Amino acid sequence: MTKKLVFLAFAPVVLVTAFTPALAAEHGSGSEDVVVTQAQPARAPASIAGAQQVFSTGVARGRDPLDSATSTSALRQSEIQVLGARNLGDILRNIPGIRTESSTGDGSSAYTIRGLPLASGGSKYMQIQEDGLPVLEFGDFFNGATDIFIRADFNLSAVEAIRGGSASTFASNSPGGLINLISRTGDVEGGAVQLTTGLDYDSDRVDFHYGAPITDTLRFHMGGFYRLGEGQRQVGFDAYEGGQFRFNVTKQFANGYVRLSGKYLDDRSPHYLPGPVRITGTNDQPVFGSFNGYDVRRASMLSGYLGDLINLDAGNNPVRLPISQGQDAQVRSIGVESQFDVRDWTITHRARYSEVAGGTTRNLVAAIHSGSALPASLGGGTGTFSYATGPRAGQVISNLGTMNGNGLVVASALNRIDSSDLGNLISDLRATRAFTLPGGELTLTGGLYNSTQNYESDWLYGNHLQDVAADGQSALINYTNAAGVPQSQDGYLGFNRSGSTAFFRRKYDVQYDITAPYGSINYRFGKVAIGASVRYDLGQVNGNLYGADLGGGRVGIRPFDFNGNGIISAAESRTAFTPLDRPAPVDYAYDYISYSTGINYRVSEPFALFARYSRGARAAADKVLFSNKVSMIDGSMPDPEDGYDIVEQLEGGFKYRTPVLTVNVTGFSADTEDTNVQAGAITTDREYTAYGVEAEAAWRRGAFSLTGGVTWTQAEIVSDKFNAAVAGMVPRRQPDFIFQATPQYETRLFTVGANIIGSTSSWVQDVNLMKMPGFTLVNAFVQFRPMDRVQFMLNANNLFDEVAFIEITTPSVPANGIGLGRAANGRTISLSARFDF
Repeated sequence: MTKKLVFLAFAPVVLVTAFTPALAAEHGSGSEDVVVTQAQPARAPASIAGAQQVFSTGVARGRDPLDSATSTSALRQSEIQVLGARNLGDILRNIPGIRTESSTGDGSSAYTIRGLPLASGGSKYMQIQEDGLPVLEFGDFFNGATDIFIRADFNLSAVEAIRGGSASTFASNSPGGLINLISRTGDVEGGAVQLTTGLDYDSDRVDFHYGAPITDTLRFHMGGFYRLGEGQRQVGFDAYEGGQFRFNVTKQFANGYVRLSGKYLDDRSPHYLPGPVRITGTNDQPVFGSFNGYDVRRASMLSGYLGDLINLDAGNNPVRLPISQGQDAQVRSIGVESQFDVRDWTITHRARYSEVAGGTTRNLVAAIHSGSALPASLGGGTGTFSYATGPRAGQVISNLGTMNGNGLVVASALNRIDSSDLGNLISDLRATRAFTLPGGELTLTGGLYNSTQNYESDWLYGNHLQDVAADGQSALINYTNAAGVPQSQDGYLGFNRSGSTAFFRRKYDVQYDITAPYGSINYRFGKVAIGASVRYDLGQVNGNLYGADLGGGRVGIRPFDFNGNGIISAAESRTAFTPLDRPAPVDYAYDYISYSTGINYRVSEPFALFARYSRGARAAADKVLFSNKVSMIDGSMPDPEDGYDIVEQLEGGFKYRTPVLTVNVTGFSADTEDTNVQAGAITTDREYTAYGVEAEAAWRRGAFSLTGGVTWTQAEIVSDKFNAAVAGMVPRRQPDFIFQATPQYETRLFTVGANIIGSTSSWVQDVNLMKMPGFTLVNAFVQFRPMDRVQFMLNANNLFDEVAFIEITTPSVPANGIGLGRAANGRTISLSARFDF
């Protein structure tokens, strides 16, 4: 990123700060509504349902939600604490309207909202932010999803969510909604230290935070965490290791403030992918279960016995990458936020520069075979099979059909998606002014958003055979054909994705530049408020692609002597490399307009009605590259409309709030375009429609409180340019109902309760042949406060150890009963001790 871009991002802060003293003396303090969330001590009660909260995410200015024509939710730190969430996905699934497929680990969960399509991982239509700016401009980079690079810890003050509405005009690439993680800022002196350990799984973690005023006009906050352990599933090594440190310093002036913030994240966690699932019965009445030696709730195809990933790196040099790398994130960022009142205008500016890198080392199961019925490509089971790694390395497997009590042989792709540069520079400058008019108030807002997002990623694949074993002891298998010729080396059939091609050996080196002016107008008179907003996104995409997938004579396969014995084995002859000398350019531009308009009627103090129509879009990112959407000759995009997908939404509902009861109900409908990937190349070019109702409520009486929500969705694939047969089908894994509820009983001495989440059944794939069962998971918690500022918490996730399938890849009941899928983690119990000071 150039010095010019850095200057443009941070210059507004410098200029406003420089003129602050004179402006402050002339105009005094402003009246802009802001969120001020104090640090919560351990004994703090849960939020009272009727307490008024100012909501500031995805809107022109912070307002009471009952005065805004939007559908919003917020979780405060004290509420998040009792959820016992193991990752960000566990937190977000407690927000109505949001569907979270969270069982992959700390990152790469899939998120969507209001029935918008979820064709691949990450978060395409819903943007995840930290303090009002996106962590990544695009939330669904292949194996580079936003939640890999963000952690919820004690720095977190609240999570705000806006569904639909003005999210499409107050942020780029967020037509479905916004999730904003808001940090503590040291308003009140205090901090906490918490130690957490897994009682029935291997995990140890320490969290801390502290903030305080330094002077009357200067305050700070800092905090972070560190953790280590195998984690919730049996993998045979420490799959979790690392931590985060964040800080901010705020300087208050008479008419505003300036805040400097920083973040350092260096953390790794496993990437749990689908594994063997026993599927029997019929498509109408399927029966799902586990195989001997592989409990879908606790096992993983990851294993310490797999050894290092052997491959050629991005520069085509031999490399060994530890499987323990998992999903690793390295983030270094610095940000500046300022807000000042200047001649009746409130000027707000946020800017952040982030160096983001990491990636995913994972084990992707391609096929699962019964050892007694291997395919012809593996000699139909003839020849010799032996262990290649682990304590039994070199031992011949006498009977594949009885191996480990399940007789399963897995063909997998051990791979590394190396995101060497996902850094970005983001700036958002806006000005707001409220004008008093006869009978009402007119609020005008204008702003300019700029971002530069890098995307440099290398795909390194190897393919191998392995067994299915318990306790993280799966090992690689060697195969020698009936003629006595080894067909594998150290368990690898090839140092490529599969067969004898270089499919998926790719390199991306692309930069996305976005400029988006936006504005809004809101007129409030009496009990009525009407408003409209508009945004114009202009994007420029430049860079290069490398890979045999580009065609044009690019081969990408050559022999390489990995073991250095001077002999090229069959496996070594199948080595994929990146043709770095033959790039394909990327050079295209796009632009689109988003708009939103709504009306709010505050019928009475506790009751409001609202309605809104919005049109937004999500710009195409890596999913259209390596496809015919972008020319391999000059990098242009022949059809400009391929540069973005449109989302149109209509919503309306009511909000009711008293000191003891809050109820919000919103009906919605959405029409969506989606160009996406389900298996590496463009496989869907669709239109979807969805409608439904989302409802949330909170009630408190004395020591008892209950919060919860339910979302009913009816979704349909309207059309698909590549597969007309799926028109009229329900999108895969879209249930009719998702729900959550948190009842709790709280006294000064203790709190006891549960967080209940679940969904009804859904189709496993778009062809609608077989359904995946619904589930209800109960996460129970007990907090005990024996003395002031001391708290112990016992948390049990999936208390009843239910089998809850999140994903089934197999479209119908297989003849051999061997399927592929992923389930939620089984029961895990943790104990925490917290001290507040």
